Amino acid sequence: MTRDELKAAAVAMLDRAYIPYSHFPVGAALECSDGTVFTGCNIENAAFGPTICAERTAVAKAVSEGHRNFVRIVIAGRSEGLCVPCGVCRQVLREFAPNIEIICLNGAGEERTFTLEELLPHSFGPEYLL
Repeated sequence: MTRDELKAAAVAMLDRAYIPYSHFPVGAALECSDGTVFTGCNIENAAFGPTICAERTAVAKAVSEGHRNFVRIVIAGRSEGLCVPCGVCRQVLREFAPNIEIICLNGAGEERTFTLEELLPHSFGPEYLL
């Protein structure tokens, strides 16, 4: 999938977000090393704690289908600023893909690419538990 196609897939997920409380839609498109793409949107809950971010939705879909090697993710929002992953999503991405490319978009389609190391320096991973 091209970079532009991956970005379009993430943006398309904005309309599927379930956001009755924050009104802040987020879409994600996660590309696996074999080229398979899994999308996600944020899904809010009245109890707040069970809310799941778009990035974690995409990761959960991928892992549940047997995919664990991720190369890049696009995260899209409609905000003025870039839509970057929260700390929990950064940690979940770290579990599977410490070298993932993270492309963040804002509502105007502007983008910035980050490495996970830039967003989560000195991270904790599975290798610390061995």
